[in-house]
Amino acid sequence: MRLSNLADYAVVTMSHAARHCGGGRVSASELAAETGLPAPTVQKIVSKLTAAGLLRSVRGAGGGLQLARPAAAITVADIVEAVEGPIALTACVDGAECAVDHNCSVKPHWPVVNEALRGALAAIPLTQLAAEKEMA
Repeated sequence: MRLSNLADYAVVTMSHAARHCGGGRVSASELAAETGLPAPTVQKIVSKLTAAGLLRSVRGAGGGLQLARPAAAITVADIVEAVEGPIALTACVDGAECAVDHNCSVKPHWPVVNEALRGALAAIPLTQLAAEKEMA
């Protein structure tokens, strides 16, 4: 399994936004400059993250973006789901068409697998990603 580029970039963007916690607000253009991502991509990500309630946009003087809740209360699962939708390795779990659905013995087990994956991503708080790590 591989995350889409947009989900990957959303995690990067949120980790940079989290570094501004307590230090005021940050603009989408500042996040684009810090991450090296194209400004239109960051705008799209910010829109999705705001709609999901992970970022809050404040207008006016001193406005900008800030985390909608503490970084410790935001997980990688939250960010991925904001961009990708529910975490699921297969489409059949969501009721999508499948050529072998009529005799699939694995389908009943996919929810367990998906929940395990979601649980692993939910165990990683944004604070962990925002921490500066020394390069070896």
